[in-house]
Amino acid sequence: MPVLATAVAMAAGTLVALAPTPAHAAGAALPFTSVEAEAASGTGTRIGPDHTQGTLASEASGRQAVRLASGQRVEFTVPRAANAVNVAYSVPDGQSGSLDVYVNGRKLAKSIPVTAKYSYVDTPWIPGAKTHHFYDNARLLLGQNLQPGDKVALQAANVQVTVDVADFEQVAAAAGKPAGAVSVTDKGADPGGQGDSTQAFREAIAAARGGVVWIPPGEYRLTSSLNSVQDVTLQGAGHWHSVVRTSRFIDQSSSSGNVHIKDFAVIGEVTERVDSNPDNFVNGSLGPGSSVSGMWLQHLKVGLWLLGNNDNLVVENNRFLDMTADGLNLNGNARGVRVRNNFLRNQGDDALAMWSLYAPDTSSSFENNTITQPNLANGIAIYGGTDITVRNNLISDTNALGSGIAISNQKFLDPFHPLAGTITVDGNTLVRTGAMNPNWNHPMGALRVDSYDSAIEAQVRITNTTVTDSPYSAFEFVSGSGRGFAAKNITVDGATVKGAGTVVVQAETPGAATFRDVTATGVGAAGVYNCPYPSGSGTFTLTDGGGNTGWNSTWSDCSTWPQPGQGNPDPDPGRNLAKGRPATATGSQDVYTPGKAVDGDPNTYWESANHAFPQSLTVDLGAREAVRRLVLKLPPQAAWQARTQTLSVQGSADGSAWSTVVAAKDHRFDPASGNTVTVPLPAGTNLRHLRLHVTANTGWPAAQFSEVEAYLS
Repeated sequence: MPVLATAVAMAAGTLVALAPTPAHAAGAALPFTSVEAEAASGTGTRIGPDHTQGTLASEASGRQAVRLASGQRVEFTVPRAANAVNVAYSVPDGQSGSLDVYVNGRKLAKSIPVTAKYSYVDTPWIPGAKTHHFYDNARLLLGQNLQPGDKVALQAANVQVTVDVADFEQVAAAAGKPAGAVSVTDKGADPGGQGDSTQAFREAIAAARGGVVWIPPGEYRLTSSLNSVQDVTLQGAGHWHSVVRTSRFIDQSSSSGNVHIKDFAVIGEVTERVDSNPDNFVNGSLGPGSSVSGMWLQHLKVGLWLLGNNDNLVVENNRFLDMTADGLNLNGNARGVRVRNNFLRNQGDDALAMWSLYAPDTSSSFENNTITQPNLANGIAIYGGTDITVRNNLISDTNALGSGIAISNQKFLDPFHPLAGTITVDGNTLVRTGAMNPNWNHPMGALRVDSYDSAIEAQVRITNTTVTDSPYSAFEFVSGSGRGFAAKNITVDGATVKGAGTVVVQAETPGAATFRDVTATGVGAAGVYNCPYPSGSGTFTLTDGGGNTGWNSTWSDCSTWPQPGQGNPDPDPGRNLAKGRPATATGSQDVYTPGKAVDGDPNTYWESANHAFPQSLTVDLGAREAVRRLVLKLPPQAAWQARTQTLSVQGSADGSAWSTVVAAKDHRFDPASGNTVTVPLPAGTNLRHLRLHVTANTGWPAAQFSEVEAYLS
């Protein structure tokens, strides 16, 4: 069967097949074409767009869907040759019913059952989570071949149904049994799905060691998991034809490997998320040199939760639908694993994750996957690991507590292995990704680098990224624990940002990144939000490597969050422009770091290296400002004796070329008058970078300031 690609068409949020995907393009090459319900005709009511956590529209593809009352319909124009359809839908909690199917006006005998059984998941132990996972997927072989331009209508029969998207596919005929294979039916498996086929599968696996276990067309019910699976191929007739009904397929802590699982469906009965239960397609190890391909995985907790030895595992050409947690998680010790060309929709946690617990994931990759609608976390998350690659993935519509891609040192548990070596994030496309984090009460960007539990020491290389219609920022650098660990050693090269609700760069922790050839259009507030937290923890240095356009402004007020589309407001004349801004110095003594001079607390202070005049303190105001007055402070306690500091004021527009704004002069700090000095600046002063150059201090052999305040009047 020819494999056609999907590409995102931004108008009306449609996903349509345009052409076969070149090897370097973002996303998987998929055998189906998706059409959004809001792009179809019909009698229902469109909902959305909406990005609010906990709403039907926010979890929908394209953030829009069509609500059908009983008797209403949505009619799709078939975009390609097809004989099957899969529908993403939602019904009210606790209800069930069906969708009647009409082809070119004629009602089919078969309908599509719809139910809320697998939806409306609650995870109260996850901070910030709300009821989520509103949608489900249901599929139907149409019994006839349709051509482009034919019409397929879905009509709500006896329940309200919200239709999100329909996938049209030409399903190949069932494959035949490989020569020499051991059939599960020869061991007593029931293809009608009534009897328990667990023992038959076990006997077939034991008999076929070194060969193939054949799963003929039919439905098979397993009541317990399989183990001791090694040196064998499990093969079906195609995932529309061979279906295994179980919530726990393989559960084993080790295997000698050479396990190949392909071409059938495993559909579970997981209706809630219970993290202590191994309700997974694979839980544990398949062993080295194994593969999983051509599978349809649905209604499980996790598709693959991989522990132990899975060296050189390949997971490719699979569909992961409606998990209550992760689609796939490499839970430490993954070496040389390749996860590629998979489709994942409606995962209840990270769609694809690497978590380096107990041992690092090394030299492994997520490549050319299409991920849509992870409804509680990230599209792709890398939690630690060494020499990891995330390349050419297409990720859309993250909903809550997550970004499109997260590169993170969040450990969750110990022993954890932080990011190391080179982390390559290349060629990814992120569409409508990023979300408001209710725990932080501020947004998460489309692509997030998070020094959550420790500084980023790895080399993080982000290249050739496309960010489209992010509801908030494009790139976020944060220490999600609020402890101010540095996010550093980062380069961003060759990015295109086409619509960011707030800013292109959201920097909230100390660190540094270099940007080259990053172009942006449709930016809602300002180019950069640069406000490291906690205040005084240090600076985040953005280095302009050249070729950057469309995002040269900086958010002016670190005391407020930019809101989508609001623009950068004019600064309040009475606001201290220096408070919370990045501060650097020629040196500092002990814990008396530069950030203490802009933290808003007059009792903390910066002190330069001792006995080493001259010294200077520099504050980046974020944008050029017409500063007219400086207020310089020392701690107000009487224990601080009066002293005179000799200093000049310098200014710069770019941090490179400096000019003297106020010549060197003695300034008297006296506790009797609050230990405060006011320095007027000349009319016409316009600067972004403010520097105090200190050559003497009569009270201590160092420069000292507890607060440096800058005002427009």
